[in-house]
Amino acid sequence: MTADSSAAPSRSQHLKASTTATHDALDTRIMSEDIFASRARFAKFLRVQYRFHRAIAPLYAAPSLAALIPDLDARPRLAQIADDLGDLGETLPAATAAVLPAPTSLPVALGWLYVAEGSNLGGAVLYKLAARLGLDAGCGARHLAAHPDGAARHWRRFTAALDAVVLTPAQEAQAVEGANAAFRLVRGYVEEEFA
Repeated sequence: MTADSSAAPSRSQHLKASTTATHDALDTRIMSEDIFASRARFAKFLRVQYRFHRAIAPLYAAPSLAALIPDLDARPRLAQIADDLGDLGETLPAATAAVLPAPTSLPVALGWLYVAEGSNLGGAVLYKLAARLGLDAGCGARHLAAHPDGAARHWRRFTAALDAVVLTPAQEAQAVEGANAAFRLVRGYVEEEFA
């Protein structure tokens, strides 16, 4: 029996397709800064990462999201990024006003989490590049290191839970907007940190 190729894409597939332009533009912008040219340039990237993960930290503690994504409380990387910055002798970026609307709707929150968790896959590639600077899971690049179960398996567990959430078409659109908003926020942090 063959799979029905006319089946609707999963939510994670739909989010990927609907955010490709925003995501690709962000990736291109980050890599244009040659973040592996020096530890100082990589530290600017870490500051971007820290600011984004600090902004979304409340999502990882939200009971409504934890009920849908069983291992959500084990997924935050904010503390690892803080340690990475400390390894490079950097202070943490100053706190700014919250960027997520309060309260964040479930669909929007799922879009934001999709971006945060998806960055783990790209992190595996960046982790290898960070080795050029002498950085690894023990110093400066711990937040980029793959999950012990493997980055792909860790991602599949997340997308399985994400795809299982029942949303209306209007809520699907909110999830897409949430994901695009998350990518735009990171882009803003890139512009500020590399100004």
